[in-house]
Amino acid sequence: MASTIPFPLREPQQNDTPQAFQPNLNVALICPDCRVTPPQIVEEFASGDLVCGDCGLVLGDRIIDTRSEWRTFANDEGDDPSRVGAAANPLLDGNQLDTVISRRDGGTGAAKDLNKVHGRASGMKGERNLVQSYKDIGAMCDSISLSKIVSDTAKQLYKRVEDEKLLRGKSSDAIIAACIFIACRQEKVGRTFREICALTRVPKKEIGRCYKSLQSKLQTNTSIMNSEDLMSRFCSNLLLPPYVQKAGVDLVKRAKELGTLAGKSPISVAAACIYLVSYLYRVPKTTRDIAHVAGVSEVTIKSAYKSLYAERENLIDIEALRSKSNGEGLSFEDLALP
Repeated sequence: MASTIPFPLREPQQNDTPQAFQPNLNVALICPDCRVTPPQIVEEFASGDLVCGDCGLVLGDRIIDTRSEWRTFANDEGDDPSRVGAAANPLLDGNQLDTVISRRDGGTGAAKDLNKVHGRASGMKGERNLVQSYKDIGAMCDSISLSKIVSDTAKQLYKRVEDEKLLRGKSSDAIIAACIFIACRQEKVGRTFREICALTRVPKKEIGRCYKSLQSKLQTNTSIMNSEDLMSRFCSNLLLPPYVQKAGVDLVKRAKELGTLAGKSPISVAAACIYLVSYLYRVPKTTRDIAHVAGVSEVTIKSAYKSLYAERENLIDIEALRSKSNGEGLSFEDLALP
Protein backbone atom coordinates (compact mmCIF):
# COMPACT_ATOMS: atom_id res chain seq x y z
CA MET A 1 0.00 0.00 0.00
CA ALA A 2 1.07 3.49 -0.72
CA SER A 3 1.87 5.40 2.36
CA THR A 4 0.35 8.80 2.91
CA ILE A 5 2.31 11.68 4.31
CA PRO A 6 0.22 13.99 6.43
CA PHE A 7 0.50 17.72 5.81
CA PRO A 8 2.22 19.63 8.58
CA LEU A 9 0.05 21.86 10.64
CA ARG A 10 0.58 25.61 10.02
CA GLU A 11 1.77 27.48 13.03
CA PRO A 12 -0.47 30.36 14.08
CA GLN A 13 0.71 33.72 12.77
CA GLN A 14 0.38 37.14 14.30
CA ASN A 15 -1.82 38.31 11.39
CA ASP A 16 -4.47 35.70 12.21
CA THR A 17 -6.02 37.94 14.83
CA PRO A 18 -9.38 39.41 13.81
CA GLN A 19 -9.05 42.74 12.01
CA ALA A 20 -10.63 45.85 13.44
CA PHE A 21 -13.28 47.71 11.42
CA GLN A 22 -11.83 49.95 8.68
CA PRO A 23 -13.69 52.43 6.49
CA ASN A 24 -14.24 51.63 2.82
CA LEU A 25 -11.85 53.82 0.86
CA ASN A 26 -13.22 52.89 -2.56
CA VAL A 27 -14.46 55.92 -4.48
CA ALA A 28 -18.07 55.56 -5.61
CA LEU A 29 -19.77 58.22 -7.72
CA ILE A 30 -23.47 58.64 -6.88
CA CYS A 31 -25.99 61.30 -7.67
CA PRO A 32 -26.30 63.75 -4.75
CA ASP A 33 -30.03 64.29 -5.46
CA CYS A 34 -31.59 60.86 -6.01
CA ARG A 35 -28.82 58.80 -4.29
CA VAL A 36 -29.78 55.62 -6.16
CA THR A 37 -27.52 52.63 -5.47
CA PRO A 38 -26.11 51.39 -7.76
CA PRO A 39 -26.03 54.68 -9.68
CA GLN A 40 -26.92 54.92 -13.38
CA ILE A 41 -24.24 57.25 -14.72
CA VAL A 42 -24.39 58.01 -18.45
CA GLU A 43 -21.31 59.27 -20.33
CA GLU A 44 -22.34 61.63 -23.13
CA PHE A 45 -19.23 61.90 -25.28
CA ALA A 46 -20.87 64.30 -27.72
CA SER A 47 -21.23 66.99 -25.04
CA GLY A 48 -18.48 65.70 -22.74
CA ASP A 49 -20.74 65.40 -19.68
CA LEU A 50 -21.46 62.82 -16.99
CA VAL A 51 -25.24 62.71 -16.49
CA CYS A 52 -27.36 60.83 -13.93
CA GLY A 53 -29.66 58.43 -15.81
CA ASP A 54 -32.47 58.76 -13.22
CA CYS A 55 -32.84 62.48 -12.56
CA GLY A 56 -30.73 64.01 -15.37
CA LEU A 57 -28.37 65.95 -13.10
CA VAL A 58 -25.02 66.79 -14.73
CA LEU A 59 -22.32 65.33 -12.45
CA GLY A 60 -19.22 66.29 -14.43
CA ASP A 61 -18.04 67.96 -17.63
CA ARG A 62 -15.10 67.82 -20.03
CA ILE A 63 -14.69 64.07 -19.96
CA ILE A 64 -12.23 62.41 -22.33
CA ASP A 65 -13.51 60.21 -25.12
CA THR A 66 -11.62 56.92 -24.80
CA ARG A 67 -13.41 55.10 -27.59
CA SER A 68 -11.57 53.63 -30.59
CA GLU A 69 -10.61 55.92 -33.47
CA TRP A 70 -12.13 53.91 -36.32
CA ARG A 71 -13.11 55.47 -39.63
CA THR A 72 -16.53 54.63 -40.98
CA PHE A 73 -18.02 55.53 -44.35
CA ALA A 74 -21.62 54.92 -43.36
CA ASN A 75 -22.57 58.60 -43.33
CA ASP A 76 -20.28 60.39 -45.76
CA GLU A 77 -22.84 63.02 -46.71
CA GLY A 78 -23.68 64.07 -43.17
CA ASP A 79 -21.79 64.59 -39.93
CA ASP A 80 -19.59 61.63 -39.09
CA PRO A 81 -18.81 61.48 -35.34
CA SER A 82 -15.68 59.39 -35.93
CA ARG A 83 -12.41 61.29 -35.50
CA VAL A 84 -9.59 60.09 -37.74
CA GLY A 85 -6.15 61.39 -38.66
CA ALA A 86 -3.84 64.07 -37.37
CA ALA A 87 -4.65 67.74 -37.02
CA ALA A 88 -5.11 69.70 -40.23
CA ASN A 89 -2.19 71.76 -41.48
CA PRO A 90 -3.32 75.40 -41.91
CA LEU A 91 -0.56 75.95 -44.49
CA LEU A 92 -2.17 73.51 -46.94
CA ASP A 93 -5.53 73.56 -48.68
CA GLY A 94 -8.31 70.97 -48.47
CA ASN A 95 -9.33 68.54 -45.76
CA GLN A 96 -5.95 66.71 -46.02
CA LEU A 97 -7.44 63.22 -45.70
CA ASP A 98 -5.39 61.83 -48.57
CA THR A 99 -4.27 58.23 -48.79
CA VAL A 100 -0.60 57.40 -48.22
CA ILE A 101 0.74 54.39 -50.12
CA SER A 102 3.16 52.33 -48.04
CA ARG A 103 6.45 51.05 -49.48
CA ARG A 104 7.30 48.34 -46.98
CA ASP A 105 8.64 45.96 -49.60
CA GLY A 106 11.70 48.12 -50.23
CA GLY A 107 10.25 50.18 -53.04
CA THR A 108 9.70 47.34 -55.51
CA GLY A 109 6.65 45.70 -56.98
CA ALA A 110 3.09 46.94 -56.88
CA ALA A 111 3.68 49.29 -53.93
CA LYS A 112 6.24 51.26 -55.92
CA ASP A 113 3.91 51.62 -58.90
CA LEU A 114 1.00 52.66 -56.70
CA ASN A 115 3.18 55.20 -54.90
CA LYS A 116 4.32 56.70 -58.21
CA VAL A 117 0.78 56.95 -59.59
CA HIS A 118 -0.48 58.44 -56.33
CA GLY A 119 2.31 61.01 -56.37
CA ARG A 120 1.36 62.14 -59.88
CA ALA A 121 -2.29 62.41 -58.92
CA SER A 122 -1.48 64.40 -55.80
CA GLY A 123 0.76 66.74 -57.76
CA MET A 124 -2.19 67.89 -59.83
CA LYS A 125 -3.80 69.43 -56.76
CA GLY A 126 -1.29 72.29 -56.69
CA GLU A 127 -0.01 71.46 -53.23
CA ARG A 128 3.25 69.88 -54.33
CA ASN A 129 4.82 73.28 -55.02
CA LEU A 130 3.69 74.57 -51.64
CA VAL A 131 5.09 71.57 -49.81
CA GLN A 132 8.42 71.89 -51.61
CA SER A 133 8.60 75.62 -50.81
CA TYR A 134 7.88 74.91 -47.15
CA LYS A 135 10.68 72.34 -47.12
CA ASP A 136 13.07 74.89 -48.65
CA ILE A 137 12.12 77.54 -46.09
CA GLY A 138 12.61 75.11 -43.21
CA ALA A 139 15.98 73.93 -44.51
CA MET A 140 17.22 77.50 -45.05
CA CYS A 141 16.12 78.64 -41.60
CA ASP A 142 17.80 75.64 -39.99
CA SER A 143 21.06 76.29 -41.86
CA ILE A 144 21.46 79.74 -40.26
CA SER A 145 20.08 78.70 -36.84
CA LEU A 146 16.75 80.52 -37.03
CA SER A 147 14.05 79.52 -34.57
CA LYS A 148 10.89 77.62 -35.50
CA ILE A 149 8.84 80.77 -34.91
CA VAL A 150 10.71 82.56 -37.69
CA SER A 151 10.32 79.54 -39.98
CA ASP A 152 6.56 79.29 -39.36
CA THR A 153 6.13 83.04 -39.89
CA ALA A 154 7.95 82.85 -43.21
CA LYS A 155 5.75 79.93 -44.30
CA GLN A 156 2.58 81.85 -43.41
CA LEU A 157 3.79 84.85 -45.40
CA TYR A 158 4.57 82.66 -48.39
CA LYS A 159 1.13 81.02 -48.17
CA ARG A 160 -0.54 84.44 -48.17
CA VAL A 161 1.52 85.60 -51.14
CA GLU A 162 0.56 82.51 -53.14
CA ASP A 163 -3.14 82.71 -52.24
CA GLU A 164 -3.50 86.42 -53.03
CA LYS A 165 -1.12 86.35 -56.03
CA LEU A 166 0.77 89.38 -54.73
CA LEU A 167 4.03 88.85 -56.64
CA ARG A 168 3.14 87.59 -60.06
CA GLY A 169 6.11 87.05 -62.33
CA LYS A 170 8.63 86.86 -59.47
CA SER A 171 10.69 83.74 -58.97
CA SER A 172 9.92 81.42 -56.09
CA ASP A 173 13.43 81.83 -54.67
CA ALA A 174 13.06 85.62 -54.49
CA ILE A 175 9.70 85.32 -52.74
CA ILE A 176 11.13 82.84 -50.23
CA ALA A 177 14.08 85.14 -49.53
CA ALA A 178 11.80 88.14 -48.98
CA CYS A 179 9.49 86.14 -46.69
CA ILE A 180 12.44 84.95 -44.57
CA PHE A 181 13.79 88.51 -44.31
CA ILE A 182 10.38 89.92 -43.28
CA ALA A 183 9.93 87.11 -40.74
CA CYS A 184 13.31 87.95 -39.20
CA ARG A 185 12.33 91.60 -38.91
CA GLN A 186 8.96 90.75 -37.35
CA GLU A 187 10.49 88.46 -34.75
CA LYS A 188 13.36 90.93 -34.10
CA VAL A 189 16.06 88.52 -35.24
CA GLY A 190 19.03 90.40 -36.69
CA ARG A 191 19.84 89.15 -40.19
CA THR A 192 21.31 91.36 -42.91
CA PHE A 193 20.54 91.48 -46.62
CA ARG A 194 23.97 90.07 -47.33
CA GLU A 195 23.31 87.02 -45.15
CA ILE A 196 19.93 86.38 -46.82
CA CYS A 197 21.59 86.73 -50.24
CA ALA A 198 24.27 84.20 -49.32
CA LEU A 199 21.60 81.87 -47.95
CA THR A 200 19.14 81.95 -50.86
CA ARG A 201 21.60 82.85 -53.66
CA VAL A 202 19.26 85.60 -54.84
CA PRO A 203 20.65 89.03 -55.86
CA LYS A 204 20.27 91.77 -53.30
CA LYS A 205 18.30 94.03 -55.66
CA GLU A 206 15.76 91.29 -56.35
CA ILE A 207 15.22 90.67 -52.62
CA GLY A 208 14.88 94.42 -52.06
CA ARG A 209 12.19 94.75 -54.74
CA CYS A 210 10.18 91.84 -53.34
CA TYR A 211 10.62 93.13 -49.79
CA LYS A 212 9.33 96.63 -50.60
CA SER A 213 6.41 95.25 -52.60
CA LEU A 214 5.37 92.85 -49.84
CA GLN A 215 5.80 95.46 -47.13
CA SER A 216 3.36 97.80 -48.90
CA LYS A 217 0.83 95.12 -49.86
CA LEU A 218 0.85 93.08 -46.66
CA GLN A 219 1.18 96.14 -44.42
CA THR A 220 3.33 94.21 -41.98
CA ASN A 221 4.96 95.82 -38.96
CA THR A 222 8.66 95.27 -39.58
CA SER A 223 11.00 96.78 -37.01
CA ILE A 224 14.28 98.38 -37.97
CA MET A 225 17.33 96.24 -37.33
CA ASN A 226 19.43 97.57 -34.44
CA SER A 227 23.14 97.27 -33.85
CA GLU A 228 22.43 95.71 -30.44
CA ASP A 229 20.70 92.76 -32.14
CA LEU A 230 23.82 92.05 -34.20
CA MET A 231 26.31 92.55 -31.38
CA SER A 232 25.74 89.25 -29.58
CA ARG A 233 26.00 87.15 -32.74
CA PHE A 234 29.11 88.93 -34.01
CA CYS A 235 30.85 88.63 -30.63
CA SER A 236 29.98 84.96 -30.37
CA ASN A 237 31.42 84.25 -33.81
CA LEU A 238 34.58 86.16 -32.85
CA LEU A 239 34.88 84.15 -29.58
CA LEU A 240 34.88 87.29 -27.43
CA PRO A 241 34.06 87.04 -23.70
CA PRO A 242 30.64 88.15 -22.43
CA TYR A 243 31.90 91.32 -20.72
CA VAL A 244 33.25 92.56 -24.07
CA GLN A 245 29.83 92.03 -25.62
CA LYS A 246 28.14 93.96 -22.78
CA ALA A 247 30.60 96.82 -23.12
CA GLY A 248 29.99 96.88 -26.88
CA VAL A 249 26.21 97.16 -26.39
CA ASP A 250 26.71 100.04 -23.93
CA LEU A 251 29.03 101.77 -26.40
CA VAL A 252 26.45 101.45 -29.18
CA LYS A 253 23.74 103.02 -27.02
CA ARG A 254 26.04 105.85 -25.97
CA ALA A 255 27.06 106.52 -29.59
CA LYS A 256 23.39 106.75 -30.59
CA GLU A 257 22.66 109.23 -27.82
CA LEU A 258 25.53 111.49 -28.89
CA GLY A 259 24.96 110.96 -32.61
CA THR A 260 28.59 110.04 -33.17
CA LEU A 261 27.85 107.56 -35.95
CA ALA A 262 24.74 109.18 -37.37
CA GLY A 263 24.05 108.00 -40.91
CA LYS A 264 26.06 104.79 -40.58
CA SER A 265 24.43 101.42 -41.12
CA PRO A 266 23.75 99.23 -38.06
CA ILE A 267 26.29 96.68 -39.30
CA SER A 268 29.04 99.32 -39.56
CA VAL A 269 28.23 100.66 -36.09
CA ALA A 270 28.34 97.20 -34.52
CA ALA A 271 31.60 96.29 -36.27
CA ALA A 272 33.33 99.54 -35.28
CA CYS A 273 32.23 99.24 -31.65
CA ILE A 274 33.49 95.63 -31.48
CA TYR A 275 36.84 96.74 -32.88
CA LEU A 276 37.21 99.49 -30.26
CA VAL A 277 36.06 97.42 -27.29
CA SER A 278 38.23 94.43 -28.23
CA TYR A 279 41.38 96.58 -28.15
CA LEU A 280 40.26 98.33 -24.97
CA TYR A 281 39.90 95.01 -23.11
CA ARG A 282 43.13 93.62 -24.60
CA VAL A 283 41.48 90.88 -26.66
CA PRO A 284 42.16 92.53 -30.02
CA LYS A 285 40.49 91.46 -33.22
CA THR A 286 41.73 92.67 -36.57
CA THR A 287 39.58 94.49 -39.05
CA ARG A 288 39.90 91.51 -41.37
CA ASP A 289 38.39 89.15 -38.79
CA ILE A 290 35.54 91.52 -37.98
CA ALA A 291 34.88 92.25 -41.66
CA HIS A 292 34.65 88.52 -42.39
CA VAL A 293 32.06 88.00 -39.64
CA ALA A 294 30.03 91.19 -40.16
CA GLY A 295 30.06 91.08 -43.95
CA VAL A 296 31.38 94.64 -44.49
CA SER A 297 34.64 95.95 -45.91
CA GLU A 298 37.63 96.86 -43.78
CA VAL A 299 37.52 100.45 -45.07
CA THR A 300 33.98 100.83 -43.71
CA ILE A 301 35.06 99.61 -40.26
CA LYS A 302 38.08 101.95 -40.19
CA SER A 303 35.99 104.94 -41.26
CA ALA A 304 33.45 104.37 -38.47
CA TYR A 305 36.19 103.65 -35.95
CA LYS A 306 37.87 107.01 -36.60
CA SER A 307 34.65 108.77 -35.60
CA LEU A 308 34.51 106.72 -32.40
CA TYR A 309 38.16 107.34 -31.63
CA ALA A 310 37.70 111.10 -31.93
CA GLU A 311 34.91 111.03 -29.30
CA ARG A 312 36.40 108.30 -27.10
CA GLU A 313 36.50 110.45 -23.93
CA ASN A 314 32.79 111.28 -24.23
CA LEU A 315 31.75 107.77 -25.17
CA ILE A 316 33.71 105.74 -22.59
CA ASP A 317 33.90 106.35 -18.85
CA ILE A 318 37.33 104.87 -18.29
CA GLU A 319 37.24 105.41 -14.50
CA ALA A 320 34.01 103.40 -14.18
CA LEU A 321 35.54 100.56 -16.17
CA ARG A 322 38.65 100.53 -13.98
CA SER A 323 36.53 100.12 -10.86
CA LYS A 324 35.22 96.81 -12.18
CA SER A 325 37.15 93.59 -11.85
CA ASN A 326 37.33 93.06 -15.58
CA GLY A 327 38.47 96.59 -16.24
CA GLU A 328 41.62 96.89 -14.17
CA GLY A 329 44.47 98.62 -15.93
CA LEU A 330 42.37 99.88 -18.87
CA SER A 331 43.47 103.08 -20.57
CA PHE A 332 42.98 104.92 -23.82
CA GLU A 333 46.59 104.20 -24.68
CA ASP A 334 45.50 100.70 -25.72
CA LEU A 335 43.52 102.29 -28.53
CA ALA A 336 45.20 103.32 -31.74
CA LEU A 337 44.08 104.22 -35.22
CA PRO A 338 44.31 101.29 -37.60
